[in-house]
Amino acid sequence: MVFALEEDARRVLGVLPKRLGKYGLSLHPEKTRLVLFRPSCKGLDRAQRSDSFTFLGFTHRWYRSFKKCWVVKRCTAKDRFRHALKEISRWCHVNRHRSVPEKQKMLASKLRGHAQYYGITGNGNTLPRFFQEVLRVWRKWLSRRSQRARLNWEQFNRLLQRYPLPSPVVVDSVYRGAAKP
Repeated sequence: MVFALEEDARRVLGVLPKRLGKYGLSLHPEKTRLVLFRPSCKGLDRAQRSDSFTFLGFTHRWYRSFKKCWVVKRCTAKDRFRHALKEISRWCHVNRHRSVPEKQKMLASKLRGHAQYYGITGNGNTLPRFFQEVLRVWRKWLSRRSQRARLNWEQFNRLLQRYPLPSPVVVDSVYRGAAKP
């Protein structure tokens, strides 16, 4: 929840456990906190304010827009990026014996799923980087299918023309309606 006034946030935080208790729910004490999240908090030391925080796999930060206004930018959290890439690598390793069309189909599905969750306004730089890392990982595991055959980038690009992966797309944009992936 976001509040303009700190007193409102404190009042809701005091009432929220009782309200949730009516339904048998509770707040996790280590995960629930107040964060002073402003673009410029002059007069406060670094310990009292937060320039960024991570929530639901996104790191929220203040940035200046092209019109010099403060806006909140949401980027994929570093640990979520690493975890997703590690899972793709693990999957490629375990399934390296499968045929290329099977792997292409599953990797395409995984990339679409990643883009549908992380493909939001402000995260347009991280999506192509993730896509490139997935290509690098897939090439690595395709090259390890044989002791002799190594797949160079030229051969891999030809393979991608025959078995393409979906390109990264911002699915949910505040500037236009939801795009069709």
